[in-house]
Amino acid sequence: MVIVGERLNSSRKAVARAIADRNEMFIRLEARRQEEAGANFIDINVAAAGGDEPAQMEWAVRVIQQATEAPCCIDSPNPNALAAGLASHRGPAMINSISGERARLEGVLPLVKHYGASVVALTIEDAGMPSNARDRVRIASAVVGLLTAEDIPPDRIFVDPLVRAVSTEPAQGRELLDAIRRLRAELPGVHVIAGLSNISFGLPGRSLLNRTFLAMAMAAGLDAAILDPLDRKLMSAVCAAQALLAEDEFCVNYLAAHRAEILE
Repeated sequence: MVIVGERLNSSRKAVARAIADRNEMFIRLEARRQEEAGANFIDINVAAAGGDEPAQMEWAVRVIQQATEAPCCIDSPNPNALAAGLASHRGPAMINSISGERARLEGVLPLVKHYGASVVALTIEDAGMPSNARDRVRIASAVVGLLTAEDIPPDRIFVDPLVRAVSTEPAQGRELLDAIRRLRAELPGVHVIAGLSNISFGLPGRSLLNRTFLAMAMAAGLDAAILDPLDRKLMSAVCAAQALLAEDEFCVNYLAAHRAEILE
């Protein structure tokens, strides 16, 4: 299971303030804590901090890499900000994101190729965001086809079927699980990733919904997630699901987490 730590997102007021103030200590601590909690990538989004986004992205990526060995997931719809972060990154990064939208494809695909980056591929096109599994898979197949035609290996592609809230669209949980199963079957070698928290938007007890959906999605074939690795209940659900899905041989990691008193 690939974990992308989501905490360094400027939509959080404390993160936006730290970026605007160039508070290196805050950024380093947040990055290090996520890596120590099990994050494989550290997502960084600076867009909501205001100011010069490319310059802020270059600074933030450099500070994160001084604090951790984990690569960055460089998160922006702005190709100039992506390019600035990639240019200062040590080794291959992840780009979040590309999509079926023509402008984004044209802006991001050259960066994926030039920097040898992994890439999150959103199931969205110029006509909008789909609500059913069929259209999610159709868009994903088209984007993956374009990427692989440009010699991007499938194992560097992370398809995101875009989680939507069940509070306003009750069928979305079922549609997402169906999409995950179909993506795994129809796009072999490609990862499936999801940002979990939208599933519970507008409802009480969001943590319970998030970790329940995570376990269900992993059973359907989800093999990567953008989440808060400091949420012990969520990370415990990852650990338990891996043991139950035979992704943790002889439950070695589960037992180690239990002995270390990590499980919640």
